[in-house]
Amino acid sequence: MALFPPVRIYSPLTENRIETTRLLAVSREPAVLRMLWSMEEPNSWHLETAPSGWDAMEQVQSGVAPHLLLLDLPRGDSDGLQLLRWLRRLRPDLLVVVLCYPDDAARKEAISLGAQEILVRPFDGQQLESVIRRHLGPAGNGEAEIVGENVEQLGEDAFFVSASPIMQKLRAQAALLAKTDVPVLILGETGSGKYTVASLIHKLSVRSGFKLLRVNCAGMPEPLLEAELFGDDHASSARRTSLGKFAAGEKGTIFLDEIAALPAGLQSRLLQVLQNHEFRRPASADAVPADVRILATSSANLGRALAEKRLREDLYYRLSAFTVHVPPLRQRRDEIAILLRYFMHKLAKHYSLPARGFSSTVLDACQHHSWPGNLKELETFVKRYLVAGDQELTLGEMGLDSADRTDNTFLSRPLRLAATPWEQRGSEQKPPKPESLKSLIQGIKSEAEQNAIGAALKRTGWNRKAAARLLRVSYRTLLYKIGQYHMRAPEPFLSPLPADEFSAYGNDVKGNGKAS
Repeated sequence: MALFPPVRIYSPLTENRIETTRLLAVSREPAVLRMLWSMEEPNSWHLETAPSGWDAMEQVQSGVAPHLLLLDLPRGDSDGLQLLRWLRRLRPDLLVVVLCYPDDAARKEAISLGAQEILVRPFDGQQLESVIRRHLGPAGNGEAEIVGENVEQLGEDAFFVSASPIMQKLRAQAALLAKTDVPVLILGETGSGKYTVASLIHKLSVRSGFKLLRVNCAGMPEPLLEAELFGDDHASSARRTSLGKFAAGEKGTIFLDEIAALPAGLQSRLLQVLQNHEFRRPASADAVPADVRILATSSANLGRALAEKRLREDLYYRLSAFTVHVPPLRQRRDEIAILLRYFMHKLAKHYSLPARGFSSTVLDACQHHSWPGNLKELETFVKRYLVAGDQELTLGEMGLDSADRTDNTFLSRPLRLAATPWEQRGSEQKPPKPESLKSLIQGIKSEAEQNAIGAALKRTGWNRKAAARLLRVSYRTLLYKIGQYHMRAPEPFLSPLPADEFSAYGNDVKGNGKAS
């Protein structure tokens, strides 16, 4: 049975022509080649082989590039890594799977050079076929599936990467804690992945069949936070009773983010839940059982919070009996290449844009950056690169024009893209003072939205209805956004707006009939 159908290409010159997916295997090992030859016939791909990295370079230069490169790295091999470096410059989007030994130092370098997946010896034909299926099968449509042996998908938006020794140790620690049912305190810098570790503990525990509910203790005032956690009983039937997270999450896990920000009154009530496994709602004397596991996190200095009496000592000791420290991204650089590709494919799918490859220049710059914002900063960088499409410009925005620069200018600078028709550029100004995180995120979102709209309008020749269909938004929404961002068509496309478009703009449209 074929793993995937041949790719059919129809055009005036190639009608009824069938183009088969091409697989290039670089290996001298007879056992590996026998595995590939045995599966070639039923799987409909065209297999090409090369005995060395140099031979593979000649084949790629002289013929049509393969859809997938299978690179076998014997011990002490340097040709294969040289081939990988060369391909990162020539074809950064080429899918590469590396076969290597578990203790080979080349494994780490292959990941940093952009290999999509590592298959470690020993393996059999079924495992090899599964890897090829994942990257060339119909479900992936020829795109790399970023979930490999080092990436564990925990949910729609949560994933755990264990490519570095420090994260492998952390995963083992999480698996051990998952077997118990005690509270766990998860510490780490902002954006380092504390919620991901909580998701992993929940998934590996006996409570994984029930809900994992998240509450941000710093995100709402005390009355609302109290109702969010413990519910709200009212004598009046005009308001519905809220169960609260502790009741709604029965037999599941409650994730309390930024526990040091929990108000003092609610800290005592949380301590009651930990001690007696029950709580009382504000307007009720009846005890409500609370069969939940509590995972708490903090990025604040807990020693200072204890000294300033912002965090109760008895609550801290209850939560910190088992503590997990999530390392910052700068301590697990082995994962940066994997995370870059993961975020690229995730964001490309979200924004309906083609995924971009990462050249060796970008990978090297990212490896040397300190990433003070951790995963959040890395994801923001990928978002900028996806929208801008200019690697040199994006590196400049990071403050990484050369590999030895690791300053934190990336997040404090506004996004500067290639000149757009509606943007007037003045002289170069000094970087503004750092903004609040909330305004920074809103600014990045607005910039990405504005540039996506601008690209769609340019592509459709400023046909607003066609651009709305391209962006998959309503026509009125697009008109509102054009007015909100004061976008104006360049001279070749400048034309008065139809009369029915004025009402959609409201006050953002000037009286001259043109977008301001």
